[in-house]
Amino acid sequence: MIRRTDDPSLGRSPWPLDPAVTFLNHGSFGSCPRAVLEHQLEWRDRMERQPIQFFVRDLEALLDRARESLATFVGAATEDLVFVTNATTGVNAVLRSLSFQAGDELLVTNQEYNACRNTLDFVAARSGASVAVAEIPFPVGSEEEVVAAVLGRVGPCTRLALLDHVVSQTGMVLPVERLVNALQDRGVDVLVDGAHAPGMVPLKLAQLGAAYYTGNCHKWLCAPKGAAFLCVRRDRQTAVRPTVISHGANSPRTDRSRYQIEFGWTGTGDASAWLTVPEAITFMGRLLPGGWPEVMRRNRELALAARRVLGPALGLSSPCPDAMVGSLAAFPLPDADSAEPPKTPLYLDPLQEALLAQHGIEVPVIPWPAPPKRVIRVSAQLYNALPQYERLAAVLPRLLAEEPPGCVPSVECP
Repeated sequence: MIRRTDDPSLGRSPWPLDPAVTFLNHGSFGSCPRAVLEHQLEWRDRMERQPIQFFVRDLEALLDRARESLATFVGAATEDLVFVTNATTGVNAVLRSLSFQAGDELLVTNQEYNACRNTLDFVAARSGASVAVAEIPFPVGSEEEVVAAVLGRVGPCTRLALLDHVVSQTGMVLPVERLVNALQDRGVDVLVDGAHAPGMVPLKLAQLGAAYYTGNCHKWLCAPKGAAFLCVRRDRQTAVRPTVISHGANSPRTDRSRYQIEFGWTGTGDASAWLTVPEAITFMGRLLPGGWPEVMRRNRELALAARRVLGPALGLSSPCPDAMVGSLAAFPLPDADSAEPPKTPLYLDPLQEALLAQHGIEVPVIPWPAPPKRVIRVSAQLYNALPQYERLAAVLPRLLAEEPPGCVPSVECP
């Protein structure tokens, strides 16, 4: 039996989540455990107690130690890793640093996160480059289909590929090792959008060898909001600058790389989220006897169990192989009754609102690939348990039946 860590028999929940809500959406913004938040507050208190001491004398060395802890966790060299506020910031830093020209081609998949795809489109339009889109189907039958779709769009002018490690909308874990190796063999650098990967899947970034990799710490690592990283391969670092140019741009220092100097200070901000990352890694790694490997395994097993419950309730088979599942699972839903675009960039489908209002279930219904098409995506974190997904499976068909008829999801109607 998969037991959740906020079981009443274990005492007070480590997470400050509303007990009246069945929270199945850890993937969107995560949830930071109480102990980790308390640790962040200690850093904030230290910052405000003597700001000059904190920012001018102490911060660089403190960030170095935090980077070292995170680099060890993700399998990277400390010198190659810098802190950013979120993965979208990391994608922007890379894409807006590189030079492209008319005739160059930038490769992306149809499942790339919208904010990062917007950045790619912006950079392409500014430089005159074009964007090639690899169409990855959902449902998909195998990793081979993904690899074939991506490599099939590589041409002689392809300069860079922007690829998800874990797809936000469909939850699929893409075969990034195979893709990075194959693309770099063809002379194509890869920027991996690993927003969901840290804490969900084991990472060995130095071994992966991607030119650029960015990931969030506020999701599956359960660090505070505003903690993320960018890892740039040593031979590509001189070209990459932060999105905010600050004092480091003309610093005469030679004791560390220009890459580290510029990203190390981009202006006054709250560094407490970054400094709390080591505590999040330690805290989460102590919640289960097997440490982080058991945390990842347990969450994956729960996500797979959730699929086995939701699929029959929706009359659907699993939309991707088990091997492509991490801590997220998604299913296509019947079309919404309107193709009206979302009113906020973070979307709120009426079905999502009904699930919360009528049943106290918070789960995202995502307009993808474009309205009225949509998917429902569940997350699995240590505070979740199988009965929560069983409850969703019980109420979801009834709510769908109350909606106007739309397309019945299937392989033919993704």
